[in-house]
Amino acid sequence: MSVICIANQKGGVGKTTTAAALAEGLSEHKKRVLLIDWDPQASLTISLGFNPDSLKLTGYDVLTSIIRNNGRYSLRDVTLNTGKPDIDLVPANVELSQAQLDLVNAFTRELVLKEMLQSVRNDYDYILLDCLPSLGLLTINALSASDSVLIPLQADFLAMKGLAMLLTTIITVKEKINPSLEILGILFTMTNSRTLHSREVMEVTKKAFGDRIRVFDASIPTSVRFKEAPAAGMSILNYAPNSEGADAYRLLTKEVLHEKS
Repeated sequence: MSVICIANQKGGVGKTTTAAALAEGLSEHKKRVLLIDWDPQASLTISLGFNPDSLKLTGYDVLTSIIRNNGRYSLRDVTLNTGKPDIDLVPANVELSQAQLDLVNAFTRELVLKEMLQSVRNDYDYILLDCLPSLGLLTINALSASDSVLIPLQADFLAMKGLAMLLTTIITVKEKINPSLEILGILFTMTNSRTLHSREVMEVTKKAFGDRIRVFDASIPTSVRFKEAPAAGMSILNYAPNSEGADAYRLLTKEVLHEKS
């Protein structure tokens, strides 16, 4: 079983799209996947067709149960099936924003999510964590609970400049909390091969980091399909299965599977 954290402190780089599409891609390879929405904005929950405001239980209820040590809820209590037999979801809503404050005074506050995952580690082949755009305690928890980090990176100069901050955080977590944490790779998103800027950003990033960090061969093109798919409650692989974007995520899936083999 592998826990993959999909993280970048910059918003709008395709973390949620990547989580949903990778889960679907892994499902196509007969892998059982648990998606965890670890963002108070609940974008993943919404993208998969659920209304966060109508949920009775979310991952936040499990988190507070562990912090208070009352054993009231486990992840199994809050897990929803997405309609796909091999893909489940731990949903989120705005209540998760309170977790940043709850965690401040929690015992072993960086390891609460890791404890949450213990009860389901043997139920899935992959657990994918869709993180919020922040390097606060929620993201630190995700990094501490994960085997590896997948970094979606928009093919944009400013997004590239922020990569160093994320890498510093990952290194710190690896040194102080989670020695087994590895970087699975950098995934370029919102690419446009027709523009010089996009090509230059990809080239500069590979030169700067490629000798230390894997850069996936797959790159995700800009497409209006990615905006339409969440409105339909689907991943891109379901919504537009023959699109260039779906093909790109299928290639990413094969690269992730090869990494584990």
